[in-house]
Amino acid sequence: MTTAERLLAPDLLDDLASRPIDEVRRLRAQCIDVETGLSYLRRMVQGPLDIVHREQVRRSTGVDGDLATLVDELPTVLAEHTRSGGVGRLPQTLEPTELDPVLQTELDALVGGGRIGKVTGMSDADLADLADDLAAFERKVSQQRHAFFERIDALQAELTRRYKTGEASVQSLLD
Repeated sequence: MTTAERLLAPDLLDDLASRPIDEVRRLRAQCIDVETGLSYLRRMVQGPLDIVHREQVRRSTGVDGDLATLVDELPTVLAEHTRSGGVGRLPQTLEPTELDPVLQTELDALVGGGRIGKVTGMSDADLADLADDLAAFERKVSQQRHAFFERIDALQAELTRRYKTGEASVQSLLD
């Protein structure tokens, strides 16, 4: 069982009020670490997805293109979607400490072996399949991220509740 699977267990958030504060903090930190890895994987799929979409647009407009043209356009293509709509959470770190090995293997299978460099030579059907596969992967990762956001929020709410009620004190952090 991966760390992500363990942290997504339905009973993870059961009876938080009775758990030691150190355990709640540890769970929150682990959830943040996994979410950071998911965020990284999501960013890693967005570039290839943008490249594939650019090639689909190029073909739909009838503009001739080749790999050299694609490489020349990469700065523009990759800069177009640098800010996505989302919850606007500011990550505590951009470098993941934990990557889900199953998802990482799945992403490698989608874009590995120089596959993205071959988009200009793919058939329309293969390009559409790749776009669909990348979009599905991005959705899967995003859904997992949202599940972790919910857990992080619940764990943070429990910590906040303890400080507000006096069950925990800031002084305990300093000792």
